[in-house]
Amino acid sequence: MTLALPVRYSPDLEDIRPDEQETVSGLIDQFDIILEKTSKDYGHAVRSVHAKAHGIIEALMTVKDGLPPELAQGLFEKPGQHAVYMRLSTNAGDILPDDIALPRGLAIKIVGAEGPRLPDADGDTQDFVMVNGPVFQSPNPEKFLSGVKLLARTTDKMEGTKEVLSSVLQTVNKGLEAVGISSPTIQGLGGAPNVDPLGETYFSVTPFRYGDHIAKFRVKPVSPDLTKRTGTEIDASVRDDAIRETVRAEMQETRAEWEFQVQLCRDVEAQPIEDPTVEWKEDDAPFMTVATISAAPQDSWSDAKVQKVDEEMRFSVWTGLAAHRPLGGINRARKQTYQHSAEFRAKFNGCPFHEPRQ
Repeated sequence: MTLALPVRYSPDLEDIRPDEQETVSGLIDQFDIILEKTSKDYGHAVRSVHAKAHGIIEALMTVKDGLPPELAQGLFEKPGQHAVYMRLSTNAGDILPDDIALPRGLAIKIVGAEGPRLPDADGDTQDFVMVNGPVFQSPNPEKFLSGVKLLARTTDKMEGTKEVLSSVLQTVNKGLEAVGISSPTIQGLGGAPNVDPLGETYFSVTPFRYGDHIAKFRVKPVSPDLTKRTGTEIDASVRDDAIRETVRAEMQETRAEWEFQVQLCRDVEAQPIEDPTVEWKEDDAPFMTVATISAAPQDSWSDAKVQKVDEEMRFSVWTGLAAHRPLGGINRARKQTYQHSAEFRAKFNGCPFHEPRQ
């Protein structure tokens, strides 16, 4: 099968709606509800989404040599190595016991990204923010706002009820998967399987500029120490931080390697820019490896790492190179809302953020 040529990036591929700023204002209001509730409870501000981290991993990215022109773009234009910080998380805005099973997140900060920067993106880093599923739960900013309203209403309420609901939804989700159905909605509400985050594959789910082209991204485990954990569930019924404790124990002896992959858009109808609920099928737009990320055995929850990364860093799809500009309504809605969330956290905690430098 001959693949179609990659679509050339053009600003007019985005469909910017006139009421998007109103939706962004609504998102900021809802994030404030979450932030104010959680900071009052904990006496410390946490992230409005993906508040609970399960591990911090220091790694090294190696960009491949000899990439073809359509892949040698932006950060990946030249071969080389970059220091990397990886944060494994769960997507709720409050710190929940791990038996409330939710989708996993992976935030990556790459140091030494040279080139023109996105607006307000200080330093020389490139962030990628991913989850362990190929699609986003909301097709547009308005639906995204509806989902955040639900999170705001349930933050800090009925933790015991959440645990019961999560157990029921996990059973429902397994039943659906047994007949070949995957439900991001059920998983997002607490029905996700309680899998080991070290074995998961992570997706950007939203599209980005890829230099001259457009792409989504994927991080896939390839070393045996990671792949043997793919699909392995963690029993979190006894310990509130079972996932963090499991990852910490495993990383003491794990040699980790992931492939960083690019999925180039080849047909804007089949691979839309504005609707991230549509999966870009690999038959039409295959993932191709442009770099590897490797990590040696380490303590994934040392006090120094928690302070440096979990407390003093922020991760945003809008931190990085202009060559990897976030695209689509969901990404546009993220810019001001995530910046606002980070500023709230920095002010409340009296801890400004620090972008690491090469």
